[in-house]
Amino acid sequence: MDIETLRTRNPDHWMAAAAIRTLTLDAVAAANSGHSGMPMGMADVATVLYSKHLKYDASAPDWPDRDRFILSAGHGSMLIYSLLYLTGDPEITLDEIKNFRQLGSRTAGHPENFLARGIETTTGPLGQGLAMSVGFAIAEESLRARFGKKLVDHNTYVIAGDGCLMEGVSQEAITLAGRQQLGKLVVFWDNNQITIDGKVDIADRTDQPKRFEAAGWHVQEIDGHDPEAIDAAIAAAKADPRPSMIACATHIALGHAAQDTSKGHGALTDGQQLIDAKELYGWTSGPFEVPDDVKSAWEGWGKRGAGEHSAWQERLSAASASRQAEFRRTLEGSTPKKLSATIKALKKQTSESAPKVATRKASENVLEVLNPILPETIGGSADLTGSNNTKTPDLGVFDIEDRKGRYVYYGIREHGMAAAMNGMALHGGIRPYGGTFMCFTDYARPAMRLAALQKVPTVFVMTHDSIGLGEDGPTHQPVEHLAISRATPNTLVFRPADTIETAEAWELALTQSSRPSVLSLTRQGLPTVRTDHKTRNLTAQGAYVLAEAEGKRQAILLATGSEVSLALSAREMLQAEGIGTRVVSMPCWELFEEQDEAYRKRVLPGGPVRVAVEAAARMGWDRWLCGERGRAQKSGFVGMEGFGASAPAEVLFEHFGITAEAVAGRVKALL
Repeated sequence: MDIETLRTRNPDHWMAAAAIRTLTLDAVAAANSGHSGMPMGMADVATVLYSKHLKYDASAPDWPDRDRFILSAGHGSMLIYSLLYLTGDPEITLDEIKNFRQLGSRTAGHPENFLARGIETTTGPLGQGLAMSVGFAIAEESLRARFGKKLVDHNTYVIAGDGCLMEGVSQEAITLAGRQQLGKLVVFWDNNQITIDGKVDIADRTDQPKRFEAAGWHVQEIDGHDPEAIDAAIAAAKADPRPSMIACATHIALGHAAQDTSKGHGALTDGQQLIDAKELYGWTSGPFEVPDDVKSAWEGWGKRGAGEHSAWQERLSAASASRQAEFRRTLEGSTPKKLSATIKALKKQTSESAPKVATRKASENVLEVLNPILPETIGGSADLTGSNNTKTPDLGVFDIEDRKGRYVYYGIREHGMAAAMNGMALHGGIRPYGGTFMCFTDYARPAMRLAALQKVPTVFVMTHDSIGLGEDGPTHQPVEHLAISRATPNTLVFRPADTIETAEAWELALTQSSRPSVLSLTRQGLPTVRTDHKTRNLTAQGAYVLAEAEGKRQAILLATGSEVSLALSAREMLQAEGIGTRVVSMPCWELFEEQDEAYRKRVLPGGPVRVAVEAAARMGWDRWLCGERGRAQKSGFVGMEGFGASAPAEVLFEHFGITAEAVAGRVKALL
């Protein structure tokens, strides 16, 4: 369909969509940076969605039962910024549009969820938005089963491009969504056949509709510029019990000289070409100007959901006081008052019984007492349930026939699992956690980084955390992964030494509101190192003195996780020789960094030699060995210098020299 036909057949729709296109051209030109083509190509789809289908109240863009809109093709961020401005979102003003991609503006280069309430997700790494949308849909199903359709009943809409579908995470996402029959999920594929390098077919010839069909999706193929076809397709998608993919045949950079070329993907800033495109659209307003009648129509659509919002508020008010309170608590992400007392009771019991268990098993023991009092948790594993110990008897299984189940069998999909958990956390009302082996943080890494960037409290349960996993060998033995996670901003990395530290780590992870947690847990059994019960959460300090020196303090041993008990054994050897030795357990470096100078100085005073022991790479440890009043010539490290090997755990620790004897020897060599 040519532009003249589009303009004359549906003139009101055309001008509404042209507002998106012209704002995009003006903003990108002003910034001399950005991506114009996708917003221009998908403007018709977005206009129909917002004008006829999206349950949305621009005055309250984050009310709980709104439909969610996720721009997976986040490079086309001017699409969502235009939509928010046009519908009257109070945070995305015209000044914000004019400051597109500038320092301090809400209109960043790619959408960032914490910059405006109307932005659901941070997107840009292609495929992640699509994968997170699966988590949004799971969260909606779960909360609807728990609280009922009167309070939870909404759709999740996604715009994805060729890049999203080429990225491998998309396969994990769409097959999981198809298996779970997430019927409230609707994905629009911007099928413009263009990538940065050229035509899609220079790199890919996948029949995407058949791919989605094979995964169990409802699929439609339409002209992405025909408003009537778009409207009918959305209606059909909403009526089908399966997740829906609508393949929208579009022209990238519609109406511009760069239309249907790879150049149309990027920043279209040529002044004359911009003028020519606007003239073709029939647009006579100046830069950043939208005619009053067009802006009024958009603002009317922004208010269209106000009635549904008001009716929802009345339904919530009609619920019992306790139900209202629980709904609000759940959506706010606050934890029940029972949590602290439950953790304290478990700690006391553990310090008295002093079991020897792997921290992965300790984690399961903690979850067995926490999951019953935290109905918002949804657990899961990437086909390693029996190894990660993430399923407790009370959870039930989330599935098509039981949406009240709280355990997701993700299959071998670390990428998809991690992203889906982020989607659940972003949706609100869910505390997601999921497990895999520590070395497979490599597969979950893109979503783990986005969890930190989006400030969401996703919990990543990473077991088999060192050479201590033994015979599976170096492919499964993480040595660099702790350093990678610790290097990630806004992330808490917990490596607990026993059940008590594990319980404290879980308490901290589940009470976070704006940062993810990584739990690094062992396969091998560990002794209880905290036999003296303390009600206080010592892990909250990040590091603490576990065993004090007897006599003159000459050495400080620093350790995490499975090596804390090894450090205690080394201390016994050193004390037997009259060398006063303190042991410091460091379950969370990030929290220790946040303590005041006085506390850190009490834990790590200057003077004694320092030796750290961890069955992983040294990277990062020099902060504590050479900094914080330490000295390089008086410090040492016992750990891994390369990859592991295949052998029983105890053989490996001996082979790589990670032993109490080695630690004691390093101390004596430094004295």
